[in-house]
Amino acid sequence: MTHDAYKNAGVNIDAGHQATQLMKKAIQSTYTEAVLSEVGSFGGLFAADILKSMDMPILVASTDGVGTKTMVAAKVGKWDTIGQDLVNHCINDILVQGAKPLFFLDYVASSQLNPQQIAAVVSGCAKACRETGTALLGGETAEMPGVYQPGELDLVGTIIGVVDRPKLIDGKTIQAGDVVMALPSTGLHTNGYSLARKVLEHINWAQPHSALGESVGEALMKIHRCYLPDVQKLWQAGITIKGMAHITGGGIIDNLPRILPDGLGAIIQRGTWAEPPIFQLIQSLGQVTDDEMFRVFNMGLGMLLIFSPEDAKQVINVLSDIQVIGEITSEIGVQIIG
Repeated sequence: MTHDAYKNAGVNIDAGHQATQLMKKAIQSTYTEAVLSEVGSFGGLFAADILKSMDMPILVASTDGVGTKTMVAAKVGKWDTIGQDLVNHCINDILVQGAKPLFFLDYVASSQLNPQQIAAVVSGCAKACRETGTALLGGETAEMPGVYQPGELDLVGTIIGVVDRPKLIDGKTIQAGDVVMALPSTGLHTNGYSLARKVLEHINWAQPHSALGESVGEALMKIHRCYLPDVQKLWQAGITIKGMAHITGGGIIDNLPRILPDGLGAIIQRGTWAEPPIFQLIQSLGQVTDDEMFRVFNMGLGMLLIFSPEDAKQVINVLSDIQVIGEITSEIGVQIIG
């Protein structure tokens, strides 16, 4: 009787164990005193003592993925940064409501498990978790032949954070005349890669491109920026943030209205920030309209923040790379002018 039936069916249990051992130290490096479990436990244990120091603690949760940026990673053979993309994306998503991250869980799936590849991905998650004080509490590595294409993988994560209710950012105080400011993105972050790959597929991704000052592969693999350190500086300065919008799928057009009270919109002045050249290259080669570019991509704006006019000057003094890009209006919808 053979003991290799499962392996012959496409699932290698030993490879899964090897991947766990390769990533174990990276995961443990994110542990704080609040982590009460070890790698391999059925469930991650996290002591919730921090909640006792808050008047009205609210847990904030989010799940997201890096989309087809995994296919870019496969093409350029670089797996150590998409984990950072994922963690930073998830942190930004809960940050907009004022939450600080507590712990993170990842899910990595592929058709055939490559232990070194999976370990590189999860080590990237661990790196971003360490840098933000987030515990990588658990996760799942799945080998699913027939579901995923050979050589590809899927990467998804869930984050849990907390905010004290008096510090919850919900956008309710935003009003016409407030200032829209923006922190720049590093590039595409984790959205728009299906269009980018299609438009750029005939270009050599390894050679430096004259329009970019780097290769296409390097431009596409820029790590999704985490805005937690920037926002913490504003909090430490005592500045009131009325609202924040993480610019992901849907771009500025769809994401900014998500935080605005009924009856309000915004005017965004194009040209008030530097658009990374990768977007210009995609638009020109793909003959993509301005409207679609601003709905698919972040166009160089990673996080939008809303402030009262009297706070705007102090914000600029605290964050050197933030830009005033527009204002809130009493006309519904987001208008891009210029």
